[in-house]
Amino acid sequence: MPRSGTDHSLVDVVRPLTRITPFSAASHATAFLLWEFPGFLPGSHEPAIHISRPEPMAIPRRKGVIGHRGQFFEDEITTLNGLFITTRARTWLDCARKMDIDEITVVADHLIRIPRPEFENRTAPYCTPAELEEMLDRHWGTPGIRKARLALEQARVGADSAPETRLRLALAEAGLPTPEVNVRTELSPGVVRQPDLSYREWRVAVDYEGESHSEPGQIVKDIQKEEDFARAGWILVRISRIHMSTDATTAVRKVRRALEQHGWTPK
Repeated sequence: MPRSGTDHSLVDVVRPLTRITPFSAASHATAFLLWEFPGFLPGSHEPAIHISRPEPMAIPRRKGVIGHRGQFFEDEITTLNGLFITTRARTWLDCARKMDIDEITVVADHLIRIPRPEFENRTAPYCTPAELEEMLDRHWGTPGIRKARLALEQARVGADSAPETRLRLALAEAGLPTPEVNVRTELSPGVVRQPDLSYREWRVAVDYEGESHSEPGQIVKDIQKEEDFARAGWILVRISRIHMSTDATTAVRKVRRALEQHGWTPK
């Protein structure tokens, strides 16, 4: 699930720098951290603060600041705890130039996922796919735009975490069928489960299990879930962090084996 809370200490450091002129805003890697994006952005934890100004203003030049200048539409700057900052969609695009396509997809999945109100204090996604598409259309010549477009093409609504997205992308890269993402599935009358990924045609479900699944109460729930799938004639493939090492080769092997057991054959 997404992280919660904001790094207020970083906000306090950045805020004065955005007020050097009325048009300065935290951006790039600094906005990436302040928005608490998932995904790997090279250099995001370096101490320098990234500040952007619109053209034709001068690039910010100050000790500890990495300055940027570019074209900004009015709705691409917002505030966070009183801090001027690029919007989530604009930050996603600005950071794309330094990220690989899969990691850009991780962030896109995070932005377009529909939140679960029982766990989060919101009911709408941070962005829609159409809003991200519009951001790309606005800035068609910016560095990283091609990668961002490819990432948006493979983004999907439904992924609840970065590992889920990485798992889905690894399965696709290995040539496995395209799964449904977080779809409620009735296994038997009154028994409904919602696996992270599912292949209904072959009755195979896939769940990525993070650290919380080692807690005693969760272990009991996971056993019950696996029994529900087994009674309905499904295979539940359980994936953990260790299966995702070395380019998710073990995770892919486990899912492939389950699909083949239930009749799938590579084309």
